[in-house]
Amino acid sequence: MSDLHILQKSPSLHEALWWAPDPDGRIHCYLCPRHCHIGPGQSGFCFIRVNQGGKLFSLGYASPAALQVDPIEKKPLSHFLPGTKVFSIGTAGCNMGCFFCQNWDISKSHQDQVNSKHLPPEQVPLLALQHGCDSIAFTYNEPTIWGEYIIDICKAAKLHGLKTVMVTNGYITREAFHDIYDQIDAANVDLKAFTENFYGKITLTHLQPVLDMLTWLKNETRVWFEITNLIIPTLNDDPAETRKLAEWILAHLGPDVPLHFTAFHPDFKLRDKPPTPPRTLHRAREITREVGLHFVYEGNIFSEAANTYCPSCNALLIRRSWHDVLTNHLRAGNCPHCHTPIPGIWSL
Repeated sequence: MSDLHILQKSPSLHEALWWAPDPDGRIHCYLCPRHCHIGPGQSGFCFIRVNQGGKLFSLGYASPAALQVDPIEKKPLSHFLPGTKVFSIGTAGCNMGCFFCQNWDISKSHQDQVNSKHLPPEQVPLLALQHGCDSIAFTYNEPTIWGEYIIDICKAAKLHGLKTVMVTNGYITREAFHDIYDQIDAANVDLKAFTENFYGKITLTHLQPVLDMLTWLKNETRVWFEITNLIIPTLNDDPAETRKLAEWILAHLGPDVPLHFTAFHPDFKLRDKPPTPPRTLHRAREITREVGLHFVYEGNIFSEAANTYCPSCNALLIRRSWHDVLTNHLRAGNCPHCHTPIPGIWSL
């Protein structure tokens, strides 16, 4: 993840939202379900929300640690502006403690441990346009923890006709959810497993708040969203768990939410686990298709299951190679053969 512009160091702290003072001098941060109670001079679990002088400040505001232009398929999003470029931005810190984090160099760092630059929110869409992007993605680390910056970027992006994307672990409170997601056009939510045991031991969080957030997205917003499940051998690759995950999605979100099964590679604190065999992804996809989900993809491997097919006539609609779109046969969001509408956002 490389910087795209020569920027200046962040000049000041930015007062945070979603907090209240505690009687003992600590600050209660209620942005995410951790509900950190932060002592004077200390930061929350995420590292970038700090108590200074009895107020909560965000160290992530206007201080990105990563800027990059990506294909939208890398997020991954397969039903949102396929074949376009997205301007990707991230900061330090995270509100989960995933042992397998693939961006641990920034997500497990404090703000002063990364090469952050000063980038005011109104400049972000200008950089995106400069690099030919149709959207801006908040990604790499958990964007929820710098929600104040996101809200202001979204307001600036709308003035320039740009879409906005959250790539998120879904760990957010009810109090903050609409403040952020009412500004967002699309999201990819990482549903890391379907057991509380995995969430507790491997991410140091809980499963239910993520499921709650997914139902809020479905029932209370117009955000287009897709789900990613990174399959890690021996930890969340049990076919029975995969089936329960798919059944929950079908029952609570419907059959048209795209689901991406992606392959794990050893990283951070899980270097003892092997890479995910392709056959594991194939089996997971077969199970979820049997359950009744219409759009199930495989990622981090070369696979025909990166393509989009019509759920009615099985016609090939979008052919992909890794993150590249090779052909797109959709006609105004419909299958050109049987004219079935394909859910998604296909144009600006």
